[in-house]
Amino acid sequence: MGPWGYYNRFRPMFYGRIIFNMAKDFDAWNKNKQQIHKNGEHKLYGAREIWWCSLGVNIGFEQDGTGSNGERPVLVLKGFSKQVCLVIPLTSSPKKNPYHFPLGMIDGRNAFAIMSQIRLIDTKRLINKIGMVDQTIFEEIRKTARGLL
Repeated sequence: MGPWGYYNRFRPMFYGRIIFNMAKDFDAWNKNKQQIHKNGEHKLYGAREIWWCSLGVNIGFEQDGTGSNGERPVLVLKGFSKQVCLVIPLTSSPKKNPYHFPLGMIDGRNAFAIMSQIRLIDTKRLINKIGMVDQTIFEEIRKTARGLL
């Protein structure tokens, strides 16, 4: 660990007047990521599908996965090839802002698409399909995504 190792693991995050210490284990995630890269298989997927995905540990306010494996459900917004697709991470935390789009119940929990966290992923990160979004809701999500650009 270099001179900034301690800082990277336990750096304070300021939000208003509250200070949060966000401990992130980048080293453990890097080992997981290497295994996904080496042993993962590209998945067959389609737009509107919801998958568990290895998002891992990310920088700052980029959406992390949860648990020891850094997994989080995502909505496939668009496919570009067998290797890459555009996804929107999902959360069960409701927020009243234009960047959280309600999807209804997914895998037994209320789900919201985090529109501000749209990202390109390698399909090796996809773990297993857990559902599909209704076509009408998906079209609204696509309109919202276009409005962000």
